[in-house]
Amino acid sequence: MLRFATQVHKWLALVVGLQVLGWVLGGLVMTAIPIEKVRSEHHRAKFQAQALPRQGVLDAQGAARAAGVEAVEATLKTTLRGTLWVLKDAAGGTHVVDAASGRHLPPLPQKEARLLAGVQYEGEGKPVAARFYAKAPQETGREEPLWRVDFDDAEKTSVYLSPDTGEVVTMRSNLWRFYDFWWRVHILDFETGENFNHPVLIGLAALTLPMVVFGIVLLWIRLSRDLRAVRRRR
Repeated sequence: MLRFATQVHKWLALVVGLQVLGWVLGGLVMTAIPIEKVRSEHHRAKFQAQALPRQGVLDAQGAARAAGVEAVEATLKTTLRGTLWVLKDAAGGTHVVDAASGRHLPPLPQKEARLLAGVQYEGEGKPVAARFYAKAPQETGREEPLWRVDFDDAEKTSVYLSPDTGEVVTMRSNLWRFYDFWWRVHILDFETGENFNHPVLIGLAALTLPMVVFGIVLLWIRLSRDLRAVRRRR
């Protein structure tokens, strides 16, 4: 039994050993680093929610008519660009209009994007670069257009803004990218970092199970021998 268990354990370890090491290292990274810090929540400036104005704004139907939009959903919100109606049409399109006039807001220019990113950022970093993406980078987990403003803090934080409302959509940093790398190692999906049900991961997990079982068997056999040796010496 000892010889059989040793051989099985050895050959399985040769196949899955590196991945097991990756799982352990990835698990250590993901448990040791607070997720709030990974998400750069400590760099989000705290704002007191402002009450929506009761006067001087169009109602949802009036805003939709003024904008020429057949809205199926409307949300009134206060932002750093003012009070806005966010209208959604039946095709899923989003229209951001001024709540007072119903006029479509032009997209953020670069100068304003840098300014609004700085206002909503908290920390010692300064904005050093701003870039507009017609399609958001993969690291954001989104596809809509976004502004990215990079800061020169220790974590190299990137603030992603909506070009319509100027609101922070998400934040990323080198810490997040380090965490994301180990997450992808953990689930073996280096393309999107989202699929943890693919055959490679399932197969390696299935091979790891008997390796662990036979490792426990080997440990039990060796401990039993050691205990018997101790008893004989006594």
